[in-house]
Amino acid sequence: MSEFRKCARTAEASMRSVLPATPLQLNAHLSARFGADIWLKREDLTPVRSYKLRGAFNAMRKRRAENPDQRIFVCASAGNHAQGVAFMCKHFDVAGVIFMPVTTPQQKIFKTRVFGDENVDIRLVGDYFDDTLAAAKAYCTDESAAFLSPFDDEDVIEGQAAVAVEVEDQLGRAPDHIILPVGGGGLSSGVRSYFGDSTRYTFVEPAGGASLAAAVEAGHPVTLNKLDGFVDGAAVARIGDLTFARLSGIAAGDVVAASEDRICTTMMEMLNVEGIVLEPAGALAVDALTDVADQIRGKTVVCVVSGGNFDFERLPEVKERAQRFSGVKKYFILRMPQRPGALRDFLETLGPEDDIARFEYLKKSARNFGSVLIGIETSHPNNFDALFLRIEQAGMTFTDITNDETLGEFVL
Repeated sequence: MSEFRKCARTAEASMRSVLPATPLQLNAHLSARFGADIWLKREDLTPVRSYKLRGAFNAMRKRRAENPDQRIFVCASAGNHAQGVAFMCKHFDVAGVIFMPVTTPQQKIFKTRVFGDENVDIRLVGDYFDDTLAAAKAYCTDESAAFLSPFDDEDVIEGQAAVAVEVEDQLGRAPDHIILPVGGGGLSSGVRSYFGDSTRYTFVEPAGGASLAAAVEAGHPVTLNKLDGFVDGAAVARIGDLTFARLSGIAAGDVVAASEDRICTTMMEMLNVEGIVLEPAGALAVDALTDVADQIRGKTVVCVVSGGNFDFERLPEVKERAQRFSGVKKYFILRMPQRPGALRDFLETLGPEDDIARFEYLKKSARNFGSVLIGIETSHPNNFDALFLRIEQAGMTFTDITNDETLGEFVL
């Protein structure tokens, strides 16, 4: 047994004092859909609803073993890492100073405070994460505190590898194929280091934060020029140096970029069909099943469901993006004649399954015509072909702006 496997098993055994092993569940719906045995590793069911407390636990455990007098631990995070660190500060009864951006939603601040209770001091610093991180590291220098990285730390990587230990014990062997979400790379590098070549891997990251793919192409970690923060639990501009070193040698074809809109369809499917609440990063592995459907047929596949910290205030946005991606909701600007009965003529073009979701008069573009922003929901994408034909036959013109990012940013 390799040294890393031994350390990961020690870390996993030590965790039993804090949390039970998370379930590994065979999912009948996904198994039937993809013709494989699809198992979900439910990291969304940890006490903090993500796997992040594993790395925080192991790093804190080892720091305290090396230096029993270490009493202050620091992190910079706006999400799951902050909650994991806070939970462990209370568990070990040590002080935690958690730096979060000023823009952090109150819900995340509240949950971090609940998990850490009187053991944590939350400090809101900076509008951007880089400013928050710099403040956290400066505090560590001034106060001789221990900094806990969210992913680029060998002890954190070792702690996240406990997920692989549990999968192996629960399944009785390594799976044929394992699908792992990737942000900074702590979970994926830990699991790969544990299983080695005994399984096949798919690494999935959000399309708007594909730092692993960029690193694989360049041969070293690079910083992305642009980052889409929708998948906030995995949108990382630069994969870790230590984590990428452990992921070296993977093929570009093993890395999948999942579009943010498609992730929304997966979140809605898991909620509506399975009753499982997933955050965007937590849905990555399940979402990638579509990309590897030809590879996994007849195989035993594990999807690591990494987190369920979803703010339901975001549900309308997730539903909206899912509908637009699926083609059952469209927005268009209609050029409507300014005459009595014009609106009635338009309404008569609607089919029995077409519903108006938005109707907003914009302005008169000419004396005889006006522009109207219209949103239509329907039951099947093909219904729009018939609707648009009827609109044209009624003598009206329109512009479909559903996928116009620039215009949509201002009017949708």
